[in-house]
Amino acid sequence: MRKIIVFNFFLAMLTACSPMSAEKELPIEMIAFNSLSDKEQELIPTSPKDSVVIKKAVSPEIQSKIDSNYDEEEIYLVVFNNTATATTGNLVVFIDLAKRSVVGKGVQELD
Repeated sequence: MRKIIVFNFFLAMLTACSPMSAEKELPIEMIAFNSLSDKEQELIPTSPKDSVVIKKAVSPEIQSKIDSNYDEEEIYLVVFNNTATATTGNLVVFIDLAKRSVVGKGVQELD
């Protein structure tokens, strides 16, 4: 009887450590949101999900706003809607193609 209890305990421990219970990857919008300062986060009126994710070629304008070690030809931009002020455009966070790390921040150009 004791062997059955010990076996069930180990089985429960293995189940708890299985890949199915591993944390899911954060959405790209949340990776971008978590990189913002408290002041920048306060500019977002609703939710980080109220943003647009765009895959773009790295232009000279984008290159000037991102980490100089980033050497891919494309990048994700997460544009937070409704964060523009009277003097700046919407907040933009640049995410690498693996969707794991922030490589820069900036604001959209005003028209």
